[in-house]
Amino acid sequence: MTTETPRFLPHSAHWGVFSAAWDGHALAVKPDPDDPDPNPLIDNFPDALRHRVRVTTPMVRKGWLERGPGPDPMRGRDGYVAMPWNEVLDLLAKELQRVKDEHGPGAVFGGSYGWSSAGRFHHAQSQVHRFLNTVLGGYVRSVNNYSAGASGPMLPHVIGPLEEVARRNVTWEQIVEHTDVVLAFGGMALKNSRVASGGISRHIERNAMRDAAVRGCRFVSISPLRSDLPDEARFEWLPAVPNTDTALMLALVHQLVSDGTHDRAFIARCCDGWERFEDYLMGRSDGVAKSCAWAAPICGLPAQQLSELARSLVGKRTLVVVSHSLQRAEHGEQPVWMGAVLAAALGQLGLPGGGYNYALGTVAHYGKRNNAVPAAALPQGTNGVKAFIPVARISDMLLNPGQPFDYNGQSFSYPHIRLAYWAGGNPFHHHQNLARLAEAFRRLDTFVVHEIAWTATARHADIVLPCTMTLEREDIGATPTDPMMVAMHRIAEPHAESRDDYDIFCDLAGRLGGLEAFSEGRTTREWLAHLYERTRAALEAMDLEAPTFEAFWQRGKLMLPQRDDDGGILRAFRNDPVGAPLPTPSGKVQVSSHTVEAFGYADCRGHPAWLPPRFAPTAEHPLWLVANQPHAKLHSQLDFGAHSQASKRQGREVCTLHPSAAAARGIRQGDIVRLFNEIGACLASAHLCADMREDVVQLPTGAWYDPALDDQGRPMCAHGNPNVLTRDIGTSLLAQGCAGQLSTVQIERYDGTLPPIRAFEPPGRGMPGR
Repeated sequence: MTTETPRFLPHSAHWGVFSAAWDGHALAVKPDPDDPDPNPLIDNFPDALRHRVRVTTPMVRKGWLERGPGPDPMRGRDGYVAMPWNEVLDLLAKELQRVKDEHGPGAVFGGSYGWSSAGRFHHAQSQVHRFLNTVLGGYVRSVNNYSAGASGPMLPHVIGPLEEVARRNVTWEQIVEHTDVVLAFGGMALKNSRVASGGISRHIERNAMRDAAVRGCRFVSISPLRSDLPDEARFEWLPAVPNTDTALMLALVHQLVSDGTHDRAFIARCCDGWERFEDYLMGRSDGVAKSCAWAAPICGLPAQQLSELARSLVGKRTLVVVSHSLQRAEHGEQPVWMGAVLAAALGQLGLPGGGYNYALGTVAHYGKRNNAVPAAALPQGTNGVKAFIPVARISDMLLNPGQPFDYNGQSFSYPHIRLAYWAGGNPFHHHQNLARLAEAFRRLDTFVVHEIAWTATARHADIVLPCTMTLEREDIGATPTDPMMVAMHRIAEPHAESRDDYDIFCDLAGRLGGLEAFSEGRTTREWLAHLYERTRAALEAMDLEAPTFEAFWQRGKLMLPQRDDDGGILRAFRNDPVGAPLPTPSGKVQVSSHTVEAFGYADCRGHPAWLPPRFAPTAEHPLWLVANQPHAKLHSQLDFGAHSQASKRQGREVCTLHPSAAAARGIRQGDIVRLFNEIGACLASAHLCADMREDVVQLPTGAWYDPALDDQGRPMCAHGNPNVLTRDIGTSLLAQGCAGQLSTVQIERYDGTLPPIRAFEPPGRGMPGR
């Protein structure tokens, strides 16, 4: 008997375009053949598709079922009861109606922060927000994101919207051809630039850095970790103390001004507020000159090295890059602002391959051309609720209803949330102080989660609805900076009782009288054709090939035209500051800002400034913890996949520390260690590496939260989630962004009994979800 070989079908993920084949037992994946540097994260898919941790049936928390909605200390510790879809949806519809009737839609939080599917239709945030808008009348939303929580609100005050400064500015093409020096504050790690929301068909960053370096471009990485730039860049490494980049930038500009080599003509023509900033820089306003000698002990680098670096930039086509990581820390707004001022002082803004490209190398969107035709996304409807929170303030909101908070020059109050609805995200990955987050979720009446797997978020929910993963549904993969649109074919049938988010919401909408408003009478395939039509019509208007949806679907891919590499608003502004002003109050680069000054925030003044962090290493917790992004998965996605699992040791996440720091603590390669501070503790496996500062330990995010008790009864994460150690504080009152990149810890060898890893074991029916 012969078995027909399964056919490879096109699909897409945030980490790359690929094709896959499923024979009912095994999944095979292969990258797009034209991708010059494929991302190995696709190798997480084969084991993940039918993994035991998948949610297989609708589940309801036992305590919620018995006692009804309300705050409950058992949330996250209770058992679950399996129920049929119809009964669960009846219960959920009744609860949604109750909350709306008794408290209004302003008591509902539409969470769902997370990347989830790369598809434009099955985008989980869009689905749940559309449902809440069209059926309930709205919801309390969040603004900004964890990756750019400080820079998103800050950049418009200084130079322009984040999208313009990051996505429509300097491209890798320009760097290869024009750039003399790249100053990479926070580096440009390939693990970050190999992913992009909506997918990426060509991973070009590694080759672009290599080609630029071969031509003679000088890359300088300012980071506590040498691994934050690839070897292909042939870079110089300045291992600065974490969270001191603003001081270093100030010192560079101070040297330029002291030497008289700053571009005074550009500053006069294109900048506003230089004089006030220069008074601070030179110490005329506070008696402290921000010189290289001043910055050296702060940054942990020799003053002469800083002076030589500053002088080496004069007359060079220099590009200043500030990574997302720098602004995910206390006072994260300051390096974002100061990076633009440094580029302005050099007179480089708007030049091909020069100036300031915020977050270049952070995700694959940045440094690419933009498409000349649009790709439609699912419309979310109109939100009738005006209340919002900065995204990283969710615990504050749930724990402090009615309390005031500041944001971007205004005062607001936290709403009283009774029900949170989450789909496609895992806050127990990206949020800080996870014990506090768990306590915050216990204050809800009801917590609803759509999930493919038993994440810690699902284990804290009252109602868990099994949804399909991307390989089990059809969609369209597209993003504004990638020329390939992908027909994402269904590779495998839905697992067990899992359903598409869209179908779940249609059934709920029908129970609540809003099916027509939510679905507009369309099936999934009809929605895909409807969304595709916007792209097809735009191609037709340009007299380009515009295949029908059916032809596109059969073909699997469609190459889209792209815009000229024109440098965006910064190039236009440089060429004509009067005719093409920047979208700032003065129309120029705001070196100082009267607007920000008027906010009166002590932690974000009217010009960029060095503000020492409140939390720095102490005798009790002497090491900086760098909780950066992982290399073996995207955020926490598919942590149970084979590629991610292969990076762990003894089933635990790997933390990296300097051999000198390890020797002082009796730690050897491969030892299980305990990281701890006043917030919490976790276990990890030690890896020793000299390519980092001695006062730094690095533990990536993404290990699924796995709470346990050690031999002394102390709580910890047995798996290695660093967010049990990070502080739940805002970057400043201006942005209230996530400050979770850095923390302070002590580390010791762990000689106690090793608890088992239970993060990937589903809760038994009626058994605790922990």
